[in-house]
Amino acid sequence: MLSHRSDTDLDVAGSRDLAALSPAQAHAAVLSAFRAQRVRDLMAEDGWLTVIGLEWLETGDNRIGSGADNDIVLLGGPARLGIVTVTAGGETSIALDPAADATIGGEPLRQARLVDSEEDYHHPTVVRYGVNNFYIVDRDGRKGLRIKDNRNAARREFPGLEYFDVDLAWRVEADWVPLDPPREMLVATGWGNISTKIAKCKAVFSRDGKTYELFPVPNQNTDLMFVLADRTSGRETYGACRFLVGELAGDGKIVLDFNKAVNPPCAFSAFATCPIAPPENRLTLRITAGEKTYKSHR
Repeated sequence: MLSHRSDTDLDVAGSRDLAALSPAQAHAAVLSAFRAQRVRDLMAEDGWLTVIGLEWLETGDNRIGSGADNDIVLLGGPARLGIVTVTAGGETSIALDPAADATIGGEPLRQARLVDSEEDYHHPTVVRYGVNNFYIVDRDGRKGLRIKDNRNAARREFPGLEYFDVDLAWRVEADWVPLDPPREMLVATGWGNISTKIAKCKAVFSRDGKTYELFPVPNQNTDLMFVLADRTSGRETYGACRFLVGELAGDGKIVLDFNKAVNPPCAFSAFATCPIAPPENRLTLRITAGEKTYKSHR
């Protein structure tokens, strides 16, 4: 899962006093800490670099395990891990095979209800078996297993991230304009799901004499998430979108530091279900700041 922390939350270069630095130096120090945390999140044992599969479940019983005769064949673990049951109402539970060496939610249980990512984004019930684990994701009522392996090659061989040069000019203070009525936006994913997002405000800023608007796409972490594309998308940057979390500045302002624009999880895993930038957030300018395309997508 992605982690976004504001400037005031960052422990910048240990005890360095930002007040003693020039604005450009202070901004560069903040970005250095932000990028270091970004890599730590990606490289974590439950980070996006460990994802190896997304398997959709059917209503009823779904036999899972590494054996070829299971309904869902896992890339690792026991031949018979257990049965995941999805009710007609969307409840999911698991009954482990008696011989399976696994835990449910960190406990040595044999069966339990599974809390999915829609119900509790930060704490879904994790089923662990050896170096592998999975939890249930919910996409518009459709249930699936997000499967991870902390020995995944993408994690072991992570080449690092590439960025545009840090540029204080791309730290933009925009007007945070209330919308009355709120704006409904249709947001699609690369998997074909479409959801409706409600924007209660919009960010309005100017660049090179032109005015641009960005609408937030709220998610489970924040109401200040922007899913955007620009003239670098599909060229220097990831084609579907980049993510940016705004920072409220008071007095009707919001800071959009495009140096903090990051690739979505889909840039790192084919098994993520990321949004595509909605038409409202496809900007007709080149944002030469933030993360560039991840190497594996070149």
